[in-house]
Amino acid sequence: MSISKAIHPSDATHIPEPPIARFLFADTRMAWFWLIVRLYVGYQWITAGLEKLTGRDFSISPTFGKAVTTPWVFTGHDGAAMQGFVSGALKLAAGSHPAVQGWYASFLQNFVLPSAPVFAYVVTFGEICVGLGLIFGVLTGIAAFFGVFMNLNFMLAGAVSINPVIGGLAVLLVLAWRVAGYYGVDSYLLPLLGTPWTGRLVHQAPSVAHA
Repeated sequence: MSISKAIHPSDATHIPEPPIARFLFADTRMAWFWLIVRLYVGYQWITAGLEKLTGRDFSISPTFGKAVTTPWVFTGHDGAAMQGFVSGALKLAAGSHPAVQGWYASFLQNFVLPSAPVFAYVVTFGEICVGLGLIFGVLTGIAAFFGVFMNLNFMLAGAVSINPVIGGLAVLLVLAWRVAGYYGVDSYLLPLLGTPWTGRLVHQAPSVAHA
């Protein structure tokens, strides 16, 4: 008997989450913890995006507000910084043990490099939007997902830095999307949009039956 014939969809059962997973990722008592994680990851993203937008350092450091690099956008030479980033990544694709895999180097060479100005804007405003979404708790799970996506691309391009740290934390935020934005806009937004889990973030008073 083939595997397909042995499968009976009607016999499938829902496997409940372990109690520890429910507590960590779906219990509002843990919302304060995810708020801290959210603010840290959001801070990293928005400071990186603002630096690309303005060329100034917005991190909590002695160089706060000072020009530290060339802006990626609105310079008249849009895409120059992106071209430099891609060129650096392509150099890491050489050798017997390249830091950048050949297939990704081909993607950078043939797709990203010719459209460097477009990607400069996408990356810059993508980082800012992810940062704002996480800081204010707006569609936290979606914001964290796109953060992970950018982290993955940066790491594939050979830029390690803090990417593994904030990428790992963002994955946890994706898992905790139900409560990660509880102390934020999501506590009002998600119930309005409708959510696929049982229960609501906003308590509803029980209806009173009338005789």
